[in-house]
Amino acid sequence: MAVTAESQQASLREPPSWRRTKNIIMTALMVFAFVLAIVPLVFVLITVVARGASIISWQFLTAPIPPATAPAGQGGMGPAIYGTLAITFIATVMAVPLGILGAVYINEYGGRGILARVVRFMADVMTGVPSIVMGLFIFSIYTLKFGFSGFGGALALACLMLPIVIRSTEEMLKLVPDALRQGSYALGATKARVTLTVVLPAAVGGITSGALLAVARAAGETAPLLFTILTVTSVNRNVFSGPNTSLPSQIFNNANSSYVGAQARGWGAALTLVAIAFILMIAARLITARFARYQR
Repeated sequence: MAVTAESQQASLREPPSWRRTKNIIMTALMVFAFVLAIVPLVFVLITVVARGASIISWQFLTAPIPPATAPAGQGGMGPAIYGTLAITFIATVMAVPLGILGAVYINEYGGRGILARVVRFMADVMTGVPSIVMGLFIFSIYTLKFGFSGFGGALALACLMLPIVIRSTEEMLKLVPDALRQGSYALGATKARVTLTVVLPAAVGGITSGALLAVARAAGETAPLLFTILTVTSVNRNVFSGPNTSLPSQIFNNANSSYVGAQARGWGAALTLVAIAFILMIAARLITARFARYQR
């Protein structure tokens, strides 16, 4: 207590000019860190747009995938776009509801119980697992038994999305004021009803934003799909049987090709994937802002 009191008195004795100087220094350091992080991203975006914009067209978005030897103006990435959307959709259907339920249990029901601590710990561990390890895991327990399929890729992406949804939803539920819960309990509402009608609606903006960010991250994963769906050049509308394809796997294959046309299609696929992720990010921001205005 004495040390704390002395430090508070020392801070009070600091001249206002020194506090302003420290504020300027820390602000400059934060701006420098932001610029240092954003510069590589800007260069990547500029390169992808510069190399991929020339090949983007309606034909490129809908046409079948041509052989690697085809020139840049022929064919497109229609099957890969369909595969990416289908696989990501199935992964979202599996991961988002399960992740929200897990976060609700951890924050609203589990508390400091053993099961809640285990679930939270496993979510933290899964967050740091490399995506290629998750792909090998699904390959060993599903693909070796049932064969390559889009559903196997969806399982791998769902495993990557699940911890992100759990942790982001849990943080949003923690931000809901306890006064809302206590007021609902005082009116005689049950815990389940309070969770469904008070807590989740109050946090739905942040939950939706976190879920869309998880979807955007999963849509760009390549390593898990290499072990679960293979890479084909035609549309496979049956995601539960047979190899499939996706934009990340096509980017990987075309980037390794020595043909100019294949490399150009790889840049176009990269720009398409960036556009999909960008649309999801914008949707997350709009949904979050809408629910924020509704709550106010």
